[in-house]
This record gives sequence, structure tokens and C-alpha cells, in this order.
Amino acid sequence: QLVESGGGFVQAGGSLRLSCAASGRTFGGRAMGWFRQAPGREREFVAAITWSGGSTDYADSVKGRCTISRDNAKTTVYLQMNSLKPEDTAVYYCAVSKGVYNSRRATDFPSWGQGTQVTVSS
Repeated sequence: QLVESGGGFVQAGGSLRLSCAASGRTFGGRAMGWFRQAPGREREFVAAITWSGGSTDYADSVKGRCTISRDNAKTTVYLQMNSLKPEDTAVYYCAVSKGVYNSRRATDFPSWGQGTQVTVSS
């Protein structure tokens, strides 16, 4: 089970830190990812991190503004988002990969959280 938190309403240029707490055996040894879906748009990749945290990957749209991290002891993954833009407005989902390596394909992530809303005003 994955439970996201930390979403909210923020003005452009602001910051948010999303958290995703995992329970059960879904977390161990697997890469994790963040995706987002805006109204009327397909779900898109945001960031991913390997089990060790030694490798990360970011969508071009958020590179340099977002940082993904994880605390395996707490079975939690984070997404720090800075310099937020109105186009970042979406529901953000965390997901557990089926493997140890990063992926940008939603189909490689069999377990998903319920999502947390991020709204950025201009």
C-alpha cells in the first residue's frame, strides 16, 4: 500500500515536498517513481529512483526543479518540488517499480498510490 501526502495549493515560484509512505512488502528492493496527471492529459513520468538511491531520473520538464529521494528505513520516498509553475498543477502519484532499475514507463510500475493534488496558481 502506498499513501501520498504533502500536496496542496501554492503560488508560482513556491515549493512543496511530497511524501509517499509504503507498507507491506511492496517497497523492498525496488525502484520507485513519481508520475502526475493533469485534467484532460495522460499520466506522465516525473521522476524515479533506484532502491539504493544511487541513480535518479527526471523528466525534462522538472529537471533542476525537483529532487527525488528515499529513506528505506522509513519505507518512504519523497519529491521535493521547487520553483513551481502553473503547468505543474496535477494529481501526483507515487508508484513501485517491478524491478530495481529506473523506468519512465507507467506499465513498469504495478503498484500505485491514490494520488495527491498539487495546484499552482499564477
